[in-house]
Amino acid sequence: MPADSWNGPRGQAWVTNRSLLDDIMRPLETALVDAVAGARRVLDVGCGTGSTTVALARRADAAVGVDVSEPMIAAARARATEEGSTATFVRADAQEHDFPAAGFDAVVSRFGVMFFPDPPAAFANLRRATRPGGALRCLVWRRPADNPFLTVTEEAAGPLVPDLPVSPPDAPGRFAFADPDVVRRIVAPSWHDVALEPVDLELSMAERDLVGYFTTFGPLALVRESLDEPTRARAVEAVRAAYEPYVDGDRVRWTAACWMITARA
Repeated sequence: MPADSWNGPRGQAWVTNRSLLDDIMRPLETALVDAVAGARRVLDVGCGTGSTTVALARRADAAVGVDVSEPMIAAARARATEEGSTATFVRADAQEHDFPAAGFDAVVSRFGVMFFPDPPAAFANLRRATRPGGALRCLVWRRPADNPFLTVTEEAAGPLVPDLPVSPPDAPGRFAFADPDVVRRIVAPSWHDVALEPVDLELSMAERDLVGYFTTFGPLALVRESLDEPTRARAVEAVRAAYEPYVDGDRVRWTAACWMITARA
């Protein structure tokens, strides 16, 4: 996904909906922070609006977040100021940014490493930024079949919106690291002891936020403004109905089926 796409409406959508996304992703944030307990200097790759970086800074001496999105980095810096956090943030492409050599004890990422245009080069660069013996801990999505919640929109809206964008499975995007063999080929040239551990976490949101969620994020959000009103209304109705199996009273609940990529510098 081009970096420019995160510096326009898409990045701003993440900023506007920061509280909703923070709440949804909290279990994933906790898993990452716990995975590097004891690390004193931590780099958070694809940090977004900074929730995980700030959580890391509560335990570490230094936590640095990096992201290509200027709107999200600005929001992350504002968050750190508001919370009196020591977390710092860099607006840069982690694939090529000149980090301090061996400057970190651990590198973490919550769904941030799946979008690199050249993943082997990116992981090599992150390795150079990590001290010998340092840890890599990255959460990425497993297969679409393991994450049916993530494909509801495209499956329900696809018949109504023929041009609905769908990322090829081998392209940068949310399922780019679903295949463990692909991940090992990418990471192993620059890191040692590469392993993938399945992680399944229960996520949820308020039911009242569901329509706003799938019309703001995901494939329907990318084409919503180009649709005529009747088509848009039919698509929203179809997608909302397709999410019904996940609705539990006033909450929407689903399982995030992830890999935790672990490796050693």
